[in-house]
Formats: sequence, C-alpha cells, structure tokens
Amino acid sequence: MPVPGTHAVEQTFREEHARAVSVLTRVLGDLTLAEDAVAEAFTVACRRWPRDGVPPSPAGWIITTARRKAVDQMRREANRERKHLEAALLNEPEPALSPGAVSDDMLRLIFTCCHPALSRPAQVALTLRLLGGMRTAEIARAFLVSETAMARRLVRAKAKIRDAGIPYEVPQAADLEQRWVVVLDVLYLIYNEGYVATEGPGLGRDELCAQALRLARMVVDLTPGEHEPVGLLALLLLLQSRRTARIGPEGEAVLLADQDRTRWDQQMVLEALELLRAIPQHAPAGPYRLQAAINAVHAGATSIADTDWAQLVLLYDALLQVRPSHVVRLNRAVAVAEAGDPAASWRDLQALDLGGYSPYYAVCGYVLAMLGRPAQARDYYDAAIVRTRNGAERVALRRRREALGP
Repeated sequence: MPVPGTHAVEQTFREEHARAVSVLTRVLGDLTLAEDAVAEAFTVACRRWPRDGVPPSPAGWIITTARRKAVDQMRREANRERKHLEAALLNEPEPALSPGAVSDDMLRLIFTCCHPALSRPAQVALTLRLLGGMRTAEIARAFLVSETAMARRLVRAKAKIRDAGIPYEVPQAADLEQRWVVVLDVLYLIYNEGYVATEGPGLGRDELCAQALRLARMVVDLTPGEHEPVGLLALLLLLQSRRTARIGPEGEAVLLADQDRTRWDQQMVLEALELLRAIPQHAPAGPYRLQAAINAVHAGATSIADTDWAQLVLLYDALLQVRPSHVVRLNRAVAVAEAGDPAASWRDLQALDLGGYSPYYAVCGYVLAMLGRPAQARDYYDAAIVRTRNGAERVALRRRREALGP
C-alpha cells in the first residue's frame, strides 16, 4: 500500500509540474535552471512529505522550495551573470501564484515548447516533459527510442531555446493564430501516437492519450474565447470514447465497422457534443472543429449502415478547404464509397500518392471488395499488412483479408 505522502508527491508531480516550471521560468529567465530546480524540489518532497506530512499548499511548497534550490545552485556557480540573478532573487518577493499570473506563465511555456524554430520531435518531447510531467524514460518508451537518446533530444531542444534567444512569451496578436496551429498540432500528434502506435505489439499507448487529453483541457482553460482548442478537445474526447470498443479480447484492433457501439463511453460523447454546441455557429470552422464534427456524425449513428455518409462527404470537402492533405482525401474516399459510389471512390484513390502509408492500401482493399474484385482486394490487403509495424493493426488486416476467401 503506498505511503500517503508518496502518493501526494506523485499526484502533485502530475498536476503541478507544468505550473511550477512555468512560474520558475518566468522568475529565473532560464528554462533549464527552472526545470532542474523543480526536479530537486520534488526530490526533497519525496523525503519529507511521507515523514512530515503533506503541506497545505503542495504547489506553493514545490515552487518555494524550487526557488531556494535555484539560489543554492547559483551560489555554487561563480559566473557573474548568475551572481546578479541570485542577488535579484534574494531581494524579490515570492512568485505570484494568482490564477491570472499562473495562466500567463503556462501559456508562455506552451508557446516556448512549440516554437516553430524547434523540430517537431523536439516540440513533442518538450511538451510531454515540461507540460505533461512525463519523465524522460516514459517519453523514450512511448516513442521507441533509448532513454539516453531522448535525454539528448531534450537537452538539445533546451539549448536551442537558450542559444537562439527564443522568447518566453505569448506571441503578438499578428502571429498568434499561426502559432496556435503548431500548439494544437503537437497535442494532436501526441494523441495520435497514443491512439495507434507507430509500432509495437499493442494498438496504442494509453498514457499518451491521457496526457494529450489533459493538455488539451489545460489549453481550453487557458484560452477562453478560442474555438479551435475546444474543437481539438471535442475531437479527442470522441476518439477516446471508443477506446474499449476498438481493442478485441486478444488485443487485436477492432475496426470502426466492427465495433460494438454500446461500449462507447457516452459520458465522453456527451461532453464533446456539448463543447461543439457551445461554439457559435457563425464562427469560422477550423480543422479540429471540422474533424470533431465528422466524429460527432459517427457518434450519432448506431452502425456503419446508419451513418450519414453524404453528410460526411460534405464535411470532408470543408476540411479539404482549410487543411488539404492526402490523408483527408483518403478518408473522404471511404465516405464516398460508403455513400454508395465505390467506383468514384476507387478513381479518387488511384489519384492519391500515399505509397508507404499502410491505411491507404487497407482502404483500397476495402473499396475493391465493395466493387466485387476480391483478388485485387487481397493484394492490397497484403500490401497493407507488409507496411504496418503495429501488431494489433496487422491482426485486424489479416482478418479482413481472410474474410475475402483463399
């Protein structure tokens, strides 16, 4: 049975790590120093809280202790710049922990992690480390790299922030919309890796889905009046509502057409629909709001046959207007086939360039089977099986292929 103080440290780490790092970064002006100081504060908490009890304000305790640890570290370093900062810290009042000040600090940290000067892998790793509170080893396992390689990636990213002088600030209004796209894309990428892992025996990684959902909620809370973060949160809730139904008894993937929809989490579905209804109808529809609307159509249907596929084709057309991509066209082709025109769907599929993408071959096999061409469909399913590195998906594809006969 876990010691109460130990459990409190773990819970505080999950819930308050991002808050502590963001506040200390504002105070110290140094992301690496802030993260190191917060890590030391949690180490002290692991020793003291089980023995002395949990403090009344765990987050405040961590931030105050981290501030003192930062001063101690600067005292150990002889360079003049750190000495000036140490003197300023000793004479400065405790960091402001009002909701407004913390919200501003968290926004600054989000935009720092997702700065366009950083590579996408660096953006994802930093977001999971600093905002998601995930340890380096956990992130490394999720993305199938060694802990050493992930540690180097994080060090390089923080060095890039320091050396390039990337500002710890919310962008100006003129750049805000463009930068929000990066933030939301990073969260969506994290969720997608959790939803269907790039490789491995299991279908997905629950911890990444949970972190992406938590971060999406955080972004919505920090950005009242912004509609796309709400759209992203609604989308993730609708996808997550299918979690138990999309994994079979042997761990295999269960495709949407074969899922038992009574196992979908209706509480998540209702929350997502309420979020979408709260967005003004006249507000421009961005890519995540449109994807949420697409998944809301699926959530409202009792089966594949009951789905309003014509409505989905229109929604994919709208999505192509705001974010055109071959993957969107691939999904639109499925909707066209299900709406009753597999021949048109097959023509659209032949025009796509998705050579190494396993789902492309799976969709081609599905549409060819609808067209009564099982031999070609089997060939495409074979191509999809060869190209997927996810064991659970591979099992589902083999079953689809076997259903076509020898």
